[in-house]
Amino acid sequence: MAEPSTRTTEQTRAQAGEVLVDVRGLKVHFPIKRGVVFDRTIGHVYAVDGVDLQIRRGETYGLVGESGCGKSTLGRAILNLETPTEGTVSFDGEDVASLTGERLRRKRQHMQMVFQDPMSSLDPRQSVEALLVEGMRAHGLDQDKAATSARLRELLGAVGLPAAALAKYPHEFSGGQRQRIGIARALSVGPDLIVADEPVSALDVSVQAQVLNLLEELQVEFGLTYLVVAHDLAVVRHISDRIGVMYLGGLVEESEAGELYDLPLHPYTRALMSAVPVPDPALEDAREQILLTGDLPSPSNPPTGCRFHTRCPWRQPTRCDEERPQLRVVEVPGATEGHRVACHWAEGIAAGEIPRHEVVPQAVESYDATTPADDGSPFGPASVGEVG
Repeated sequence: MAEPSTRTTEQTRAQAGEVLVDVRGLKVHFPIKRGVVFDRTIGHVYAVDGVDLQIRRGETYGLVGESGCGKSTLGRAILNLETPTEGTVSFDGEDVASLTGERLRRKRQHMQMVFQDPMSSLDPRQSVEALLVEGMRAHGLDQDKAATSARLRELLGAVGLPAAALAKYPHEFSGGQRQRIGIARALSVGPDLIVADEPVSALDVSVQAQVLNLLEELQVEFGLTYLVVAHDLAVVRHISDRIGVMYLGGLVEESEAGELYDLPLHPYTRALMSAVPVPDPALEDAREQILLTGDLPSPSNPPTGCRFHTRCPWRQPTRCDEERPQLRVVEVPGATEGHRVACHWAEGIAAGEIPRHEVVPQAVESYDATTPADDGSPFGPASVGEVG
């Protein structure tokens, strides 16, 4: 285990605001193509559409939102696993979005990912030893056989697995054990940043707690920085220092973890928090209940103005459907300087000056990828990639 001073140094850096990842104006748009012989682009899926965020060294940044909001795509774009359409991703002072080839491969030693499904992310034909050594060898860390063997045992010990696991294959382990192998694989090259995409969503509740506690212990031991992507608010609250809330390709709120749960300011965040059950029946009955109506708009045809205005109980006749709000610091009692909200009327809603109203569901228009072109074109149906 590392000396306590190591974690103290990382905490001091995070508190001092030393930025490890700086994302500016990031956009990831996937083309919608139609055709069999000759593809033509008929539109785009705006998976990530103008995101600004910073992750400080040594902290855990939680990213939450419902399925299809683009949070997984954002995590992959930060690692340049998805090519950004526009914007910059600065990692430790270097623009990752502009790197290609060998320079990008070398930079990825410092940025690793833990995937959602541990079974599909591990090669079933490789033993655990081969899985761990592969990354080390790719980055020139497998120079001495004895040192590599000691390193492999150290990695398995760090994630709570015996050395005998090195000779086994992924199918011989439980789901939680496979996720531990995935974490060990990410740690094998000594990264600074780990993007964990739904790291516990495929696991049982009891195993989820074990893996989350393991991630926290490894952060202390190795001085790691995490970006944790999840849709489970309880998971994010347990592990995160700061939290960003995504809706339809953009950040709508960002704050310290405790403050976000105690003082949610964006209407969408307030709706998410009201959906979290409270074990006290009296408190549960007395607290604010916000039930969203209507369907999530299509990312291929997002609403104009505020993306949330079609479902917002506080929508106003001006600005909401015309002007897209920017993420900004709001002047609300109890809100700190790091609390940013993308809402034109956040102050008025928090003060109770703007009342809630009933939302009339609106029809959602989107491209139908299964229907031939309306003009009778012989180019065939459109194809759209899945947005995470």
